[in-house]
Amino acid sequence: MKRRNFLLASGVASTSLGWNSRLNAEKGMERRVFERIIPVSGEQLPCIGVGTSRTFDVGGDLRAKNNLRHVLKALVDGGGSVVDSSPMYGSSESVVGDLSREMNLRDQLFMATKVWTTGKKAGFTQMETSSVKMDAPVMDLMQVHNLLDTQTHMKSMLDLKEQGKIRYTGLSHYRSNAHSELETMIRKHSPDFIQINYSILEDEADQRILPLAQDMGIAVLVNRPFMRGKLFELTRQRELPKWSQEFDCETWGQLFLKYIIANEAVTCVIPGTSKLKHMHDNLAAGRGTLPDSSQLAAIKKLFKV
Repeated sequence: MKRRNFLLASGVASTSLGWNSRLNAEKGMERRVFERIIPVSGEQLPCIGVGTSRTFDVGGDLRAKNNLRHVLKALVDGGGSVVDSSPMYGSSESVVGDLSREMNLRDQLFMATKVWTTGKKAGFTQMETSSVKMDAPVMDLMQVHNLLDTQTHMKSMLDLKEQGKIRYTGLSHYRSNAHSELETMIRKHSPDFIQINYSILEDEADQRILPLAQDMGIAVLVNRPFMRGKLFELTRQRELPKWSQEFDCETWGQLFLKYIIANEAVTCVIPGTSKLKHMHDNLAAGRGTLPDSSQLAAIKKLFKV
């Protein structure tokens, strides 16, 4: 079951209330997603972003790039800013950079990418190349991808941060079985950000990683919020619970995302998409109210095995 069928059946939320609605109203931004604080700096970051793994790896395909142009415009128009990429995502970094430059969006985007190699020299070269590809002379966030050669790259990133070439440092992984190693690296290096997998059915981060990030004042990006579509497969024949309207939820996609961002340790969730309708649906999850503890328990019960 493709996600678009869920959207056609249930529609995209149009609520205009934000979690920090007072702040948004003062700014005249009632349609913008709410924001969370980056602990190390106090900077506010929109709670919904976009990931580029697979979805932005389109090379020179003009039709596909045009679709992505609409996705990025919707992200910015909806108050989002985070675009996360990596050298291992094929042409994604270059596509992001091309579109950002063409649309003059650099100042409105929070650019995040990763270093994914071994050795100091190779790491510096790759990070410099990523900055050029993404048209980001100053990269907002550089992360060690899948903890590869963390010791080397964290030192290099701190040097680049001091030089003003990157703003924040981070560690990333997408598998729960790496959480033990991630915890060790978090305690050792105290990054500004971590990026982890977290969802209704991949909630291992609740045990130690998210509480640790909160205790240490580390911002959190969340990947795999839909488990690469598995959650939509599981709800193929299921009707969205009527009580989900109590927290301004109109689609399964919004429910999956609201479940995640209801956790105050989460700074921003970055679902990947190349579809405009999906981007609008994702943004809708960052508006309105969020589920409370009893509603979160009810959501979890829906997927209890």
